[in-house]
Amino acid sequence: MENSNEINLGSVQKTLLLPLWGRAIETQKPKPLLVDNKAVSIIKSIPYDFTLIAENINPISRLSWIARSIYFDKKIKEFISVFPEATIVNIGCGLDTTFDRVDNGKIHWYDLDLPDTIELRKKYILETDRRKFISKSVFDTSWYNKIEKKDNVMFLIAGVLYYFNESEVKKLFISFHTFLPGVEIVFDYASKLGISVSNKKVLEKGGMDKSAFLKWGINNIKEIEKWDNNIKVIDKMSMYKEHKKNYSIFKRMGMTIADMLKIMSLAHIRIN
Repeated sequence: MENSNEINLGSVQKTLLLPLWGRAIETQKPKPLLVDNKAVSIIKSIPYDFTLIAENINPISRLSWIARSIYFDKKIKEFISVFPEATIVNIGCGLDTTFDRVDNGKIHWYDLDLPDTIELRKKYILETDRRKFISKSVFDTSWYNKIEKKDNVMFLIAGVLYYFNESEVKKLFISFHTFLPGVEIVFDYASKLGISVSNKKVLEKGGMDKSAFLKWGINNIKEIEKWDNNIKVIDKMSMYKEHKKNYSIFKRMGMTIADMLKIMSLAHIRIN
């Protein structure tokens, strides 16, 4: 029988377990903010002991994964309401299950991640004619050739950009413009303080290896518009802005402070 912790992933890829677990826990609450039954199904069958994560992850940290999913779902639904047959590329997909929550029966979806993650993903999530897997690094530009429809494209980048340094993120965004001009991108990001806090409070306490620690932080997301004239910030929002009311005064104070310090935030941009 497979060992309870035997998941053959690199240290960065293993962080994909954190948001998966968070969505599953939220779904099983009496009044969940997000329902993700696929996440619950995977958590119940995946060979991993989540005890250390469950004992050490702060509820506010867990809420950040839920808030991010809610924001992404909203942005996707708005996009596909205008472009019902849009192409969505989920970059660094991990074990993300967004497709199961937003599918309108017409969209074309690609899940992109490193080979070890895609192999794990195939054990729990099936490919279809409209939902395909790409087993490549996002920096391997050959993956652009896999995208069949190049009009009305949206990229999702959840919990990924943190792991690169600023020059790599800039290179990536310029690459997006070169290969898919007009693409819209929804992603999460952290302030420089947020990077430090996340490394200490979330990854370290969650039992993650230090090689998985975060790198890129930016205090004002509008600064990326200076990287290239084609980059335009459409929307930005602090992570907990719409969810404080669901928690106690004590937790709301913590969320308010986190938002004031821009610890974690969300953004929607277009690269013309």
